[in-house]
Amino acid sequence: MIRIPCPFCGERDHSEFTYGGDGSIVYPDLDAPISDWHDAVFLRENIRGVQTETWHHTSGCRMWLLVERDTMTHEILSVRPAHKGIRAAMENS
Repeated sequence: MIRIPCPFCGERDHSEFTYGGDGSIVYPDLDAPISDWHDAVFLRENIRGVQTETWHHTSGCRMWLLVERDTMTHEILSVRPAHKGIRAAMENS
């Protein structure tokens, strides 16, 4: 069982969350060539080790989070809000 320390709700079971995918992907601009969109959507690395993932706290605060997790051990290394504005507000409070 994975326990995710939500910055808003505290530590919760992973069953309260929905996995959103690779959090390191930078999507292209809307007017970018279709080949750029193809690469961003379909070409993914299957990382063995530490990666950044997006998780949605669907049964809690409903916030999107960036979770740094080791895919080998499932150890959670860090959790932060995915939205830059909320992240900045939390850092300044």
